Amino acid sequence: MILVVCGLVLAGCGGESVSPTPETVVGTIETAEAKGDAAAGKKVFATAGCGSCHALADAGASGTVGPNLDDAKSPEELVVDRVANGKGVMPSFSGQLSEQQIADVAAYVVQATQG
Repeated sequence: MILVVCGLVLAGCGGESVSPTPETVVGTIETAEAKGDAAAGKKVFATAGCGSCHALADAGASGTVGPNLDDAKSPEELVVDRVANGKGVMPSFSGQLSEQQIADVAAYVVQATQG
């Protein structure tokens, strides 16, 4: 009898693990990306020294080391990447600026050059 019960229990397990999955997902997925505030970004641009290397008419900046931002009209994702990671002579500012400040300065540059 014990062997029969054990056999039925083992046959029912089948060794498979099943977990329920929803048919429909309700809600939204939050991302870790910060939303930029152009007004705050204008202050970051001024205090982080961006104008010493970059020209940007809205900021009264006429730097010539880096690209002229008025001419470049870069998309926000590219500005975030360059400020955070640097490239060429452009240093990374990820250790000096917070993720929010980087998003803010990117929003400002995009607004000042395309908006």
